[in-house]
Amino acid sequence: MGKGGNSSNGEEENMAAWLVAINTLKIQPFNLPPLGPHDVKVRMKAVGICGSDVHYLKTLRCADFIVKEPMVIGHECAGVIEEVGSEVKDLLVGDRVALEPGISCWRCTHCKQGRYNLCPDMKFFATPPVHGSLANQVVHPADLCFKLPDNVSLEEGAMCEPLSVGVHACRRAEIGPETNVLVMGAGPIGLVTMLAARAFGAPRIVIVDVEDSRLAVAKELGADEIIKVSTNIQDVEEEVGLIQKAMGGGVDVSFDCAGFNKTMTTALTATRPGGKVCLVGMGHHEMTVPLTPAAAREVDVVGIFRYKNTWPLCLEFLRSGKIDVKPLITHRYGFSQKEVEEAFETSARGGNAIKVMFNL
Repeated sequence: MGKGGNSSNGEEENMAAWLVAINTLKIQPFNLPPLGPHDVKVRMKAVGICGSDVHYLKTLRCADFIVKEPMVIGHECAGVIEEVGSEVKDLLVGDRVALEPGISCWRCTHCKQGRYNLCPDMKFFATPPVHGSLANQVVHPADLCFKLPDNVSLEEGAMCEPLSVGVHACRRAEIGPETNVLVMGAGPIGLVTMLAARAFGAPRIVIVDVEDSRLAVAKELGADEIIKVSTNIQDVEEEVGLIQKAMGGGVDVSFDCAGFNKTMTTALTATRPGGKVCLVGMGHHEMTVPLTPAAAREVDVVGIFRYKNTWPLCLEFLRSGKIDVKPLITHRYGFSQKEVEEAFETSARGGNAIKVMFNL
C-alpha cells in the first residue's frame, strides 16, 4: 500500500526503481508491507512514465510535494494478482488488473461526499512520502484493482491512469453530443482528453499545439482540425480567430491541458458566451489571465485534480473500442538499471515520445 522500505527479506527479492537523488534512479530491494485482509499482492507487468515522474527525477519535487528521502517511482500500472487477502471476494490469483494509485481515507467530508480525489490524507503511488509501483511486486487494496476485460492488454490497463484524467475532465465539463471542444496542448494528457471527449460524444474537436509532430499524432487519432500556435502572447487574438474559424461555430468547452498564461488566455477568449473552460494542465503555479471579460460572458472555469470512479468507464471504453490508447505507447523498455535510465531520458526528451512503457 505504498509502504515498505529497503530490505531483502522474503523468499524472492522484490526489486524497485528508487529515486535516490536528482537525476538518479537505482534498482534496489523494496520490502513490501504484510498483506492485509482486504489487500492483494500484484506482480507488475506494465508501468508507464508520467510527466510528474520526470519532474520528480529532475527536481525532486512536483508542485508542493517534495521528495525528502529515497522513493520508489511510478504510478501508471497494471499487473497480475499473485496473492489475495483473507477477506478479498472479487479477485483471484492470476487475474489481470489495472491499479488505481490513490488510497483515500474514506472518513473525511470529501470522501463521504464521493469526491475522494480531494481527500487531504490521500496516499498516492509515488507522491512523497508514499512509494510507487515501478517494482516487481506491490501490495494494494483489492477495491482499487480492476479486472481487465479479456480483450484489453496489460499495457492498455496501465493507460487507464492517464486516460482517467481525460475522463474526469470530460465529466467535470459535462461533455456530450452537442459539445464542440477545443483542446489546448497535444501532449499525452491533451491527447487522452481528446479521445475521452470523442467517446463522450463531442461532435467536433479542434486541438492546438506548438509542435508539428504532436499535431500530426492528434490528427491521426481523430482530431477534426489541428492548429499550430506560437508561444507569444501577442498572437492570441489572431489565433483565436483561426480556432473559431476551424470550429465553424462556437467553442462550447475548452480544455487547457498545458496550464500556461497564454493557453489559458486563449481558452478563455475562444470559448463562446455561456461556455466552459476546464483547466487540466498545471504548467504555471500562478497565471495572469483576462478573467473579467470571460466572467462578463458567463464563461465558467472549472478545475480538476486527478480523478474519481473512472476505472470502470475507462475499461469499458477500451473493451468496446470506443477509445484506442495503443497508438499513444511509442516506446517500450525492460526493467534493468540501464533500461530504466534510458526510458526516463527518452520520456524527458519529448520529441516523438508520447507514452514510454516498461514491460516487467
